[in-house]
Amino acid sequence: IMEEEKLLNPVAIESLIYEIRGQKVMLDKDLAKMYGVETKVLNQAVKRNMKRFPEDIMFQLTQEEYDILKSQFVTSSWGGTRKLPYVFTEQGLAMLSGLLNSDVAIKVNIAIMRTFVAIRNHLYTTQRVTAELEAIKAKLELLDRNDEDNLEVINDLSEDMRREIDTIYQAIAALSVKEPTQKEPQRQKIGFKTQNSK
Repeated sequence: IMEEEKLLNPVAIESLIYEIRGQKVMLDKDLAKMYGVETKVLNQAVKRNMKRFPEDIMFQLTQEEYDILKSQFVTSSWGGTRKLPYVFTEQGLAMLSGLLNSDVAIKVNIAIMRTFVAIRNHLYTTQRVTAELEAIKAKLELLDRNDEDNLEVINDLSEDMRREIDTIYQAIAALSVKEPTQKEPQRQKIGFKTQNSK
């Protein structure tokens, strides 16, 4: 039971999921170990039902892919594998669950599916948070640019206002300067002249 719990631990399962050809996959040998069968038995069951496993949900690794995968591990538990391993995508695992119908296989498949869902949720959350952070960053940059533009406009307005205020002061100053009054020429009085008035 302890070994089974260890195998069904989401962290342990996640460590057995690899990204190959842009897809999350699990190796046949890891699945066989989890199901409690030999890798050869697992692959024979698959080969008897090849119609269920098109190449987009189950494929055999190339030698180059296999070498790259092996090189990622310091200590190798790959043994003397003679054949290139098969890998199964999440959909391939769902098909596999229909072939292996034991209680152990059912528990294993449920645990694996939950792990795939958790990975997808984590990726979705990470992408959403990244997108939100990018949007916030863009808004902050826009605000910074707007602040600079606003300061420039305020400075322009301030300069314009200063000029206008200076013009007003000059006009007021011009009006308040008293020009010397000129003596108005004497006007003739209107009316009749009498001899007494000269």
